[in-house]
Amino acid sequence: MQTRRLFLNLSAVAFLAGTIGTFSAHAAQPPVFATNGVAIHGYDPVAYFTMSRPVEGDAAITSDLEGATFRFANAEHKALFDADPEKYAPKYGGYCAYAVSKGATAMTVPEAWSIHDGRLYLNYSTGVRRTWLKDVAGNIQRADANWPGVLGP
Repeated sequence: MQTRRLFLNLSAVAFLAGTIGTFSAHAAQPPVFATNGVAIHGYDPVAYFTMSRPVEGDAAITSDLEGATFRFANAEHKALFDADPEKYAPKYGGYCAYAVSKGATAMTVPEAWSIHDGRLYLNYSTGVRRTWLKDVAGNIQRADANWPGVLGP
């Protein structure tokens, strides 16, 4: 079991490394990672704080930020976000925080998340999140130094 887990973690990191190279080779990235204009794959950013889990947002309850649409599970979450978007929006525009710490960008999944010092961080996968969590403070310091430079000119 330990060997299988190690293999899966190494595979995720290797895949992320390939993905990082692919994403960073593109021209300037948008400030918020979005799929078809929707941030966090349609999940509610406020729910991570209030419900401690990813919750799908309602397409009828939205706010726009930096060219991306955020969806919310209810009007209360939308109001909280609108009052303080920096508090609730994922750090690094919702790009993989670990990738940003390595000087690149990568997509994320809603299930690979953590909150540290009141900020939401998303990762490429739960395996990458495990790697991120091994040195959160160091990874944040490196990511902060790279952001927003990794987005391009």
